[in-house]
Amino acid sequence: MTLLDAPKFDEVRDRRNRMILSGSAGLVFVLLVSWWLLSGRPVDWPWNWNTHLLGRMAVNNFLGAVEQNDLPKAYGIWLHDKDWQQHPAQLPASYPFSRFQQDWSRTSPDNEYGIIQSHKIAAARVYGNVLLVAVLINGRKSGALNLTYDPKTHTLNFSPPGEELYLGP
Repeated sequence: MTLLDAPKFDEVRDRRNRMILSGSAGLVFVLLVSWWLLSGRPVDWPWNWNTHLLGRMAVNNFLGAVEQNDLPKAYGIWLHDKDWQQHPAQLPASYPFSRFQQDWSRTSPDNEYGIIQSHKIAAARVYGNVLLVAVLINGRKSGALNLTYDPKTHTLNFSPPGEELYLGP
């Protein structure tokens, strides 16, 4: 076959290939935007969006259980172990359930937020290898509760001393 014997241009095939290519590119774009919106519109790299999504879900589930005063369930979310009562010997000695109750109970004097009735995640940023989440409790505009979510162990913890997210004036 020589150049003069080239096959005839197939317009239908060319149009079909362009439609497949543009449709695939549009679908990838829609999926990326949907994933970004679902993960809470993070200002972060796309490979951290799952950390934002899972961290925000864990914090929402945890604080929802605290609002309902279901502290055993909340402690299970905190430890990422819903069956924590089945093996009390394996619980961390650094934060036992009795101390957890003192921190999060409605009647505890150590709970500086009082009865937790509502919460709103104000900001979330990847800090080192954890997700730092600032939560406004009971509609407060200042004094956010800063929690960390570890994406490897899926556990929650308090933020390190002096580390908190700036929420603006």
